[in-house]
Amino acid sequence: MSKSQIITIPARRGKAAVIKEGQSFQVINTHGSQVVDTWAFNADDLSEFQSNEHTRPTLLNMTFKPGDCLYTNRRRPILEVVADNSGGVHDLLMAACDNYRYQLLGCTEYHDNCQDNLVAAMKEIGLATPEIPSPMNLFMNIPWTPTGELAWEAPVSSSGDYIQFKALMDCVIAFSACPQDILPINGVNRKPTEAHFRVL
Repeated sequence: MSKSQIITIPARRGKAAVIKEGQSFQVINTHGSQVVDTWAFNADDLSEFQSNEHTRPTLLNMTFKPGDCLYTNRRRPILEVVADNSGGVHDLLMAACDNYRYQLLGCTEYHDNCQDNLVAAMKEIGLATPEIPSPMNLFMNIPWTPTGELAWEAPVSSSGDYIQFKALMDCVIAFSACPQDILPINGVNRKPTEAHFRVL
């Protein structure tokens, strides 16, 4: 992949790429209201991956900001947050949606979902992840209260907003333009759209 090439993450689908240690990449909310589930794996050992469960206690925070590192399930830094002009509202709590989740939401037939998008994106570049980690849900707005209540809200980002990361090891990065169209997490219109990423 050439540097600065903009890659489309199709609406309701996934995309993946391999990047080298020291390279940076941007995830772009093209239309402003699209959640992008994001994963990062150690390119040399896919059983090591960015882990929300290990990042939160290391940062002592529910989210992240520029200057923070994100950590793997082996507690090693894998990505650094370089810049974020989207308002800084992202989610490190929610698991990737799957067909079981949509059954709970009332779907009686198959529904596109982020778990399957990850599997398909990895397969497209000849890889298979040994498990499905919880993703960084970029641009996803899940406010919480002091008493622990959670809510599903529309993103606060705007068209063209982005977040930029730097790889701290050789990585496989993967994305899903979340296909959620029942809850308003992809905007009040509940219409998933494409997003983009760019390796710098």
